[in-house]
Amino acid sequence: MTDDRAAAAQRPSDATTASPAAAQRPSTTAAGSPNADDSATAAGSPAPAQRSGAESAPPRRPRSLDPQELGYTRRAPVPWLAPLLLVFTGLRTVLAMLFGAYLDKRELQGSLPRQLHRQPGTAAGLWVDFVADLGDGFDATYSVAYLLSRPELEIDGTALPRGQMLVMGGDQVYPTASAQAYEDRCKGPYESALPTAATGRERPALYAIPGNHDWYDGLTAFLRLFVRSRDDNVGGWCTPQTRSYFAVELPGDWWLLGIDGQSGSYLDDPQLTYFEEAARRLGPRSKVILAAPEPSWVKAVDQPEAYDSIDYFIRKVVDPTGAAVRLLISGDIHHYARYAGPDRQLITCGGGGAYLYPTHKLPERIQVPPEDTRSRRASPTRSYELAGRYPSASRSRRYSWGIFGRLPLRNPGFGTLLGTLHTLLMLAMAGATTHRSGGPEQRLFSVPLIAMLLVTLLGAAFFAKPPSSGGKRHARHWLLGVGHGVAHIALAAGGTWLWLRLPFYEWEWPLPVAAAVVLYGPVAGLVATELAATYLLVAGEFGVNLNELFAGQGIEDAKSFLRLHIDPDGALTIYPIAVDRVCHEWRAEPDGPPDAPWIEPERPLTARLAEPPITLR
Repeated sequence: MTDDRAAAAQRPSDATTASPAAAQRPSTTAAGSPNADDSATAAGSPAPAQRSGAESAPPRRPRSLDPQELGYTRRAPVPWLAPLLLVFTGLRTVLAMLFGAYLDKRELQGSLPRQLHRQPGTAAGLWVDFVADLGDGFDATYSVAYLLSRPELEIDGTALPRGQMLVMGGDQVYPTASAQAYEDRCKGPYESALPTAATGRERPALYAIPGNHDWYDGLTAFLRLFVRSRDDNVGGWCTPQTRSYFAVELPGDWWLLGIDGQSGSYLDDPQLTYFEEAARRLGPRSKVILAAPEPSWVKAVDQPEAYDSIDYFIRKVVDPTGAAVRLLISGDIHHYARYAGPDRQLITCGGGGAYLYPTHKLPERIQVPPEDTRSRRASPTRSYELAGRYPSASRSRRYSWGIFGRLPLRNPGFGTLLGTLHTLLMLAMAGATTHRSGGPEQRLFSVPLIAMLLVTLLGAAFFAKPPSSGGKRHARHWLLGVGHGVAHIALAAGGTWLWLRLPFYEWEWPLPVAAAVVLYGPVAGLVATELAATYLLVAGEFGVNLNELFAGQGIEDAKSFLRLHIDPDGALTIYPIAVDRVCHEWRAEPDGPPDAPWIEPERPLTARLAEPPITLR
């Protein structure tokens, strides 16, 4: 980051908020402090008009969208089915699974300050924003960041002021965490949306919990960016948290607890101790919002143990105080979905920028905790009904059919991989069919047919249920996976039959191989890609490879985030905000005021409610 950007980043945020709930100073309190009011210290700071007696120079605004001007690179969406990325991400996932316990920095956080936080409201209450799964391509990420940074959104005739708090719910970067990835895919876009605060105003607070992608480097880059340090800001947002988890006291007897589950792992002892000390301030009238890194209530349908950590946390930390967990919120799955129970709402809202995940295969009813959990002391099971989703089931199903066009366009490397596979299959089949022995060079470079058939079948079978995906492997995974492999072998047999009827195979060696690479490979790759698209569409109807069906498309539209409002009387209203279309054309605004976005959309961005507001009391 350039020095000018660093200077700009340390100026706090926007005063153009038309909200009656203008942000007051958030505060931090030492956990376990006997008197919270006496020990509170400022976590944010006002934006002074002067420093050291001299007027501060205005921050330098970018003159163009060039990376040298912005200080970061606007990244394209991640091509999730690119072969090298699949291999690299798979290795990182396996390493995280095998060595996660050795890389777990949560135990070390016991030496960091143990702070509780307080976010006061005003006479008009408090506004809180929630966004998750945001660190993907620039267009989608910045479209959401831009809307979050606006002083006010006019949604269906209702004015919704910007949150005095912004909560990031995990996966702030893709595909894997690093300092540069955070700069390009998270901090840079959000700083561009809200560079600084207007003079004399408080910065809104930003809290973040890590998701599985944040953990791929052992949480190193996450802690450097979000855990309070010398640079305690992301653009106009201040970052007061001191660990990868946090507890924030809100108005109206509400509390926000953000837990770090380390990719579905146990909750570490320092974290439990921290929340147990926070729980001493809870009482029977307290209401809790629990932010988790993944919607384990949905994942528990296939992985009954997925919900165990949250259930343990609620039973051991919250329930003994008499407080009620009224709302669970999470990202990780890239859509909006709400399950409603008699006294609790379970909301997934992972629409901050990553590719869309389908909603048409969501279970209509879930049991939480699941009845077949292995936990011997689980809470009583309760039923939750699917009460809202975005996009709608019909629109999600229509998106599925886009796989035929988007898969080859979004993932050219995937087609190259399939083209290479089918070229090798064809050469192996052609050699076995014609029984040509050839010279020693030709025999040296011949492709064993049995090996290629095994590679194809096993590759397709494991593609149906990758080892890193978790959950149970059912018979449908094997049947569909092997069927997919057989379909590719049949396609290769047809391609071999056609190729042998062309003159190229009769040429002097190695010309047939060269011709196959130049002519057969690209065509076979395109046809095989469409065959894979057909498989994904069919398998998706059976709940198999749903993630790959949509990851392969990389759909940037249909984004979402939450805007929450705590009324002065203590009622919590949830506004699920939907963004049907993201912007793809941008312009720099070099002459705007310091607190205005660096980048503006060429066409207005519009937002609406994904469903009517939900009120909890």
